[in-house]
Amino acid sequence: MPEVDDILIQEALKGDQKAFRSLVSRHQASVYHIIVRMVRDKELADDLVQETFMKAFSSLRSYRSEYRFSTWLYKIAANSSIDHLRKKRIQALSLDAPLDTGDGQVGLEVPDYTYHPEEEMVRREQSVSIAEAIASLPEKYRRVIIARHQEDKSYEEIAAELKVPVGTVKARIFRARELLKKRLRSVR
Repeated sequence: MPEVDDILIQEALKGDQKAFRSLVSRHQASVYHIIVRMVRDKELADDLVQETFMKAFSSLRSYRSEYRFSTWLYKIAANSSIDHLRKKRIQALSLDAPLDTGDGQVGLEVPDYTYHPEEEMVRREQSVSIAEAIASLPEKYRRVIIARHQEDKSYEEIAAELKVPVGTVKARIFRARELLKKRLRSVR
């Protein structure tokens, strides 16, 4: 049976309309059953069958004969059905166009949930508290914290700049962080 399809496909590709009709009549019932099971609407299924065959014949040159024609065709049918169901499900609503109501037209207002002034205020207060806590550190701790966390310098760069061993830089950063934690806890 597949070899009959292959012969018909070759003839259809050469422009033989009779071969096209033969392919349709051989597979139309199966395509219809696939589609009607998916969309559950007989009239719509008839339209989607036509669409399936139109898509299949417009891309017939891309069909590869190592696969069965029916499998390729059924995949097109299923995809057409899925596409239709997706489009049907999406009921887009324009944010720019007014809505018609029984009393006239009204504009659509969509709340903006992305901006939270309370969170912004908390972030600002935290930034101020952190800056104040850093400023209150003794000079040797403040310099290493600023170099490490605000200037993004490595331990080695800080050590070279301050002319101290890397171990000293690490110890000062550790001690500075501990002092910051204590100061920030007392602010809360």
